[in-house]
Order: sequence, then C-alpha cells, then structure tokens
Amino acid sequence: MPTREPIGDTTPSLTRPHAVALRSLDAPAAPGVTLVPGGAVFSVVSDRASSVELCLFDDRGVETRLPLVRHRGGTWCGRVDGVGPGQRYAYRANGPWAPEQGLRFNPAKLLMDPYARSIEGEVHWNPTVFGHTVDERFGGDGTVRDPRDSAPSMPRNVVIDDRFDWEDDRHPYVPWDRTLIYEAHVRGLTMTNPDVPPHLRGTYAGVAHPATISHLQRLGVTAIELLPVHASTSEPHLVQLGLSNYWGYNTLGFFAPQPGYAAASEPQGVIDEFKGMVKLLHRAGIEVILDVVYNHTAEQGAASGATLSWRGLDQASYYRLDARGQDVDVTGCGNTLDMTHETPYRMALDSLRYWVSEMHVDGFRFDLAVALGRERDDAFHPDHPFLLALRTDPVLSGVKLIAEPWDIGPHGWHTGEFPAPMADWNDKFRDAARTFWLRDVGADSAGHPGHGVAELATRISGSRDVFGSRSPMASVNYVTAHDGFPLADLTAYDRKHNGANGEGNRDGSDNNLSWNFGVEGHSAAGDDLEALRRRAVRNLLATLLLSSGVPMLLGGDEFGRSQGGNNNAYCQDNEISWFDWRLQPWQRDLIDTTAFLSALRAAHPVLRQREFFPGDAIRGDELAALHWHGIDGELMTEHQWNDGSVRTMQVIFDGADVGDDLVLVVLHGSANPAPVVLPKAENGYSWELLWDSAVEKPADVPSSTVQPGSEYAMRAVSMAVFRSPSREEA
Repeated sequence: MPTREPIGDTTPSLTRPHAVALRSLDAPAAPGVTLVPGGAVFSVVSDRASSVELCLFDDRGVETRLPLVRHRGGTWCGRVDGVGPGQRYAYRANGPWAPEQGLRFNPAKLLMDPYARSIEGEVHWNPTVFGHTVDERFGGDGTVRDPRDSAPSMPRNVVIDDRFDWEDDRHPYVPWDRTLIYEAHVRGLTMTNPDVPPHLRGTYAGVAHPATISHLQRLGVTAIELLPVHASTSEPHLVQLGLSNYWGYNTLGFFAPQPGYAAASEPQGVIDEFKGMVKLLHRAGIEVILDVVYNHTAEQGAASGATLSWRGLDQASYYRLDARGQDVDVTGCGNTLDMTHETPYRMALDSLRYWVSEMHVDGFRFDLAVALGRERDDAFHPDHPFLLALRTDPVLSGVKLIAEPWDIGPHGWHTGEFPAPMADWNDKFRDAARTFWLRDVGADSAGHPGHGVAELATRISGSRDVFGSRSPMASVNYVTAHDGFPLADLTAYDRKHNGANGEGNRDGSDNNLSWNFGVEGHSAAGDDLEALRRRAVRNLLATLLLSSGVPMLLGGDEFGRSQGGNNNAYCQDNEISWFDWRLQPWQRDLIDTTAFLSALRAAHPVLRQREFFPGDAIRGDELAALHWHGIDGELMTEHQWNDGSVRTMQVIFDGADVGDDLVLVVLHGSANPAPVVLPKAENGYSWELLWDSAVEKPADVPSSTVQPGSEYAMRAVSMAVFRSPSREEA
C-alpha cells in the first residue's frame, strides 16, 4: 500500500451529518468528485431536473441530503467541507414524470454517480429499485411512479484518493506486429489455480501473481484482454434463477472497478489492487486491454427496467429514445446510450481517459462498437464524432483501440469499416478457419463437397478484401472468444448445451461451424477420436498464430478447456466457466504446442507483415513474397481456387525482403491422408521440417529435411510447417 500525504481533512465518513453544510461554487465543476483542501467538490449533470440532492451517508448509514446548485449546461455541484476519501454518497433528482416524453424523475430513488470511482455494495433486487410500480416478479405499469425509497436496496458511491506509488511504471507500447492478445476473465483465470494462494484466486491480484504471469510469458502473450471490469450488476431475471451476470456486460459504473474481483475488502484497497495488477503486468512486458461496454447500461428498458443512475438523472439525455419515450435498442439489452448527445458522449470519453491516465491501462476492446457510431439517422458512420474523438484525443489515440464491429440494429455488421488506428475483430477469419478445419472436414468424411481453400487463403494472407484500405494489423484474428464454444468444444459438439442457463436452451448461437467427429461430447469419445480432436485443435491454433494479422487467443484454449457444450456461459460463475488447472499430460503438451507456435511467429517477421503482400492472394500469381501451391507442388490455378473439392494448399511466405527465411505452411483439410509434393524453394535450398500437427508434442517432431519436388506424407486433417534458410545462414 503506497504512503499518502493527507489532503486536508481525510475523515473516512461523516459522523455528524446534521453538522454538514454545502457551499456553492462560482463556476461549474467537472463531473464527479474532486478532492480539495479541507473537503470535496461534488458535481453531476442533469439538464432536465428541477432539483438535485447530494446524499451523504455516515458510519451508521444515516443519510443527509444537501441541495446542489445548478450551473450552466445542466451541471449541479457544490463544495462540502470536512469530507474526504472514504465518504459514502449518492444522488437524488427531482423533475417531471412524463414517460411519454422520456422523463422519469423520481426523488424516492437513490442514484449512483455516473462518475463514481468506487461503488460499494450491490443492488438488492426488489420492487423499490424501480422508478415505476412493479410487483414481486418485477412486472407492472411503466407509467406509474413508485413512491418507495430505494436507498436500503442500493449500493453507495465512495470517495477515493487517486494517489498511488506507480514507481517507474510505463506503458509497454508493444507494436501491433508483435502483439499476441489473450482474452480472459479476472475470476475464471485463477479461481482453481493451485499455484495461486487461495485468498488471491479469482482476483486482480491473482491475475498479477507470478504463477499467472509466468504462464502468460510462456505462451508469448503480450497483452491480456480482460472481460469487463467496470462495476456491474446482474439482471433481475438471473437473480430470480439463482444465477449472476458472470461476464459483466451490464455496467453500473464506468469509472469504478468491479469490487468483487478484488482480494481487498475496502474500496480504496480495490483501486490500489487494480493498479498494482497493472503495474506488475507492465513490469513483465504485458499490456492490459479492457473490454468496455459503452453501448448500454444495467438499467435495461425504460418501461420495464430499474432506476439506478442515468435513467433517474436524465433519461432523455443519456439514452436513445423514440418519439414515444421508448428505448431504441440496438444492443439487445433494453437500452442504448446516445452517443449523439454531449452528456453520455463526454462521460464515455472521460471514462476512457481515466482508465488510461489514472489506472494505466493500455487499450480497449469496444463491445458492440457499431452502436457507438450510429448517428441520429440510425446509420453507422465511421467518422461519427465519438470515433473521431478516439482517433484524435491526445490520450486515447496512443493506446490500442479494438472494435467489435457489429450490433443487433439494422445494417449492424461493419467488419473492416472502422477507421485507423482502430483494429477490428475479424469474424470472417473465425468462420473461415472453423469451416475449413471442421465443417468441411465433416462434409468431406461423408463424401460431400466443401467450400474449398480460397476463403481461408484470403484470411491467412491478412484479409485484404476487408482491410485493404488499412493493413493486416487492423485485423484481430480469432477462432474463439468468450462468446461461443472454446476450441475443445468446437471439436466435440455439433449443438449447444445451454440448459444450465435457465432459458430452455434457446439462448446462444446455433451457427457454431463446429464438428463433433461423429460423437456428441467428450465423455463418450474414445482415445482415437480424442486424438483426432486434439489434432484439429492444433490445426486451428496454428492457423491463428501463423496468419497475417493480430492473433487473439481465448484463455484456456491453450490447454483444451471445455465448457461442457455451453456456448453462452455469460451467467455461469462456476466450474463451467472457470479454468480447470488440473492438467492432464495431453493438456501440458497442448500448452507446449501453443508456446512453440507463438515463438515461431515471433521468430519470423515474414509471418507478421505490417503491410499486405503484393498481388492477389487467390490468383496463383508467382509473387515476390507470397506463393500459393497445390497438392502437386505447382502454383495454384484459377480452377483450383474455385473448386470446392480442393482440400489441400501450400503457402510460401518469402521473407527475403525482411531478412527472414522462406516459411512453408502446408494445410491438408481432407479426412484422408495424402502425399504432398513440396514446392520449389526460391533460394534453391531444401525444406527443414519445423512442426507437424499430427505429432502431439513439439519436441517429438522428427528432425528431417525434404528436397523440393519430393513427397511429404500428410496425415488426415493435418498441418505442417517448414523453413528454408536465408542465403546468409545457408
């Protein structure tokens, strides 16, 4: 814990609420809480409120209400002397109750500060936390204002001291071409790891524990992308089912870290623990990227959701509403923040700057990012003011910015259309890899034609058709993510098994592009079948790690983590989602394979090109840097590219211009083994085998050299990598 000098009076909470007075300010203050000598300034924005009260709570939970003074721009603020870090507070707002106009002010409801840097406690779901009248099942009349006080069922905001001993901490600033992203959940990553002390498992401190960092470094990970860590709450229907929103895409505060992910119990300790995690990861050369949700909040729909913060402060400013005061929902979560209005627009940018400047994070992945770029005409615009601000802001333009390039609104799919320097999740890469190695193999084994090799070739070479105006570095390649099957389940389940989610298996995608190799599930599979599945997993890992673009690995895929066929485990805070660190020998072998492939990528710049290779990836041209060959070793022809029955291709990455070797990758997606004629090496040398997915352990790959024009025996559904040394080495 860093040493702090006192900032005026640092009384942790009020002991005599009746003695507190509020002083007005000459000018509006920035939203949130600003510590000043002897006290603190509180500020909140509500353009349409008739009055706003600051609610201060003492050690016993006694509430004192202080009326704030309105300033220009709808800013309500005031200074309170005698308070400091540790003070619990919230707000109440009064104004019109006119649901048809989008106005739902209710002074009986305690409201979270949208700029709170700490939130203590949880929402206790009962009818009082709704601004309108509901019954015990939370159904009711959305037009009738509820008079009951929600304070006993609401969390509290806490004033925080931002000072922290960062020592010499600096952003690693890992270049995109050297980046390997590892997507993980703070809790799930370490909840069962025996090498992490029990009291640190499932916490920020657990992520930064030496055992966790050592594992990430072994894999060659340069950035950990954490599922949402903003303070969140569970949806009421999940609470009624005895479940929780494990993933955290249900934000209650955009500035506060989720307190339940900390080993620390006090609010200040939660902040310091998060900062300590970032500092230790930086020290190991690992960046921290946050998955952030600025498209919607935890309040759900206006006519059916709760009043927790933004809705009670000024719903018509924060949310997209139609002419009847109803939500325009392009997120599937009941509401959409209105990024055409200055209040939520500023809040989102201020939040992002806070996480970079004060918490030292290195980038963001924007959930349902299309929703952030929709204008008032509902169309997506790459030059939307919010997206433009990300690119030009002096703080934000220097960190990694990644878009999930879709939402569920009209014309919601925009992969490749986000502006530089943003990168996009490349769902086309995901689908091509799954189709080639799984869906088409299943079709091939049944004697049916597949899709051929052209689509996968385009993805391997950087998806020029999608990102041609930018670069391969704009493509975040992935095969699996938190949303869907992990890799092991892609090879074991043809259909989802989401019964534990309580929705009758109706939730989650039905389009998984998976193949169970003829047997549904892991438990009924024999050793030979599981060996084939593990080979398929290795093929997918190699395709991910050896393709042009920025690879993102789903945490746990490196050792074959399974979710038992659940492809929507958002509400499973249990063994379904947690990593099981009781590793079998085959799982340790898979970790070795992942580490080997990652190191191979790092060692060969030609696999990490920052610009597109010249020529058309699927024209069969004899190019200076990229050559595509068929099973016979000859350059691919136009007919072969268009023939869906072609299941084998070879690609030579020519690294001469970047001081690298020739790297040959052979992809054999047939259900049957076949000999492959290795193509001519442009430097005239032979091919040295580096790796074959048919071999479980990288260390067991035989040392062998194959002459150009000679055959190499490819096993069914397998992949091999060769090198031909540079002239200098030869």
